[in-house]
Amino acid sequence: METLKTSWDFFQNEILGMHWLNRFIGSLLDACGLDATGKIGGSVQFFLYDTIKIMVLLGVLILLISYIQSYFPPERTKNILGRFHGIGANMTAALLGTVTPFCSCSSIPLFIGFTNAGLPLGVTFSFLISSPMVDLGSLVLLMSIFGWKVAITYVVLGLVIAVAGGTMIEKLRLDNYVEEFIRKGNSVDIAGEELCFKDRMKYAWEQVVSTAKKVAPYVLIGVAIGAFIHNWIPEDFIVRVLGTGNPLGVIIATAAGIPMYADIFGTIPIAEALLAKGAKLGVVLSFMMGVTTLSLPSVIMLRKAVKPRLLAVFITICTVGIIVVGYFFNAIQFLLV
Repeated sequence: METLKTSWDFFQNEILGMHWLNRFIGSLLDACGLDATGKIGGSVQFFLYDTIKIMVLLGVLILLISYIQSYFPPERTKNILGRFHGIGANMTAALLGTVTPFCSCSSIPLFIGFTNAGLPLGVTFSFLISSPMVDLGSLVLLMSIFGWKVAITYVVLGLVIAVAGGTMIEKLRLDNYVEEFIRKGNSVDIAGEELCFKDRMKYAWEQVVSTAKKVAPYVLIGVAIGAFIHNWIPEDFIVRVLGTGNPLGVIIATAAGIPMYADIFGTIPIAEALLAKGAKLGVVLSFMMGVTTLSLPSVIMLRKAVKPRLLAVFITICTVGIIVVGYFFNAIQFLLV
């Protein structure tokens, strides 16, 4: 058992976490005369380490996930979802959301297509909530920083929000609050061609290049913010605002995430820095969920597809779900870290 634990710790810390890279960069900076324990040197080390680590993991994960995704083009996904009914359909939609685009804005066109094709509204919303919040990449990246307990709990609770949110929207019968041009649109079925391994790998690599170009600016901005928080903001300030002493920390973090636009790859370095400074785990994770699910650009895009009442219901359900999850993580933090 001890050997298994040692092997897992090595995998989590040195393979996923790339702690060897952090040590190497620290040594390199020291050799160049820059103190890695100081504010400037520490910021440079944090920036280089997190940027390289996230982009490497990003490339590997997108390659694997995009290869899997090649088996689930929109038409096939629609056909799969059409076979299920009730909460089973919501659960299937939420699970399929884990192998689709990495941010909310890229999920919305698929949501529109599924709605246009006549899938139940609650099912399409389960997909829309799940897709940016709990993709497979988030599981691995969260595991690399927070450990497997936090990663799995985050993904499971994210799926719960997606299923519960979609189910509630379905029960409220808000179909008439989808814009008319979507409800009355026509869906065109296109026969999907069978791809060979080479074609799937080509598709996966194209997704790596395309996604990396899109998310790189947000990763760089996120890492820069994380480096600033990690090395320049006093720890007592973070603890006072987002730590145990402030019962409103989860609500503040959720609201703070909404004006931002990033996927989980851009929010993780900020979350990592906040946690290291003493922010509560639930606060950090609710911030991540707020950014990835309720960013202003995605809400503006969604408004083009649904009417204000349905949009308000969606925002309310997600906000309440995220806040509840945040306080839940705060309550069980001692069991997870």
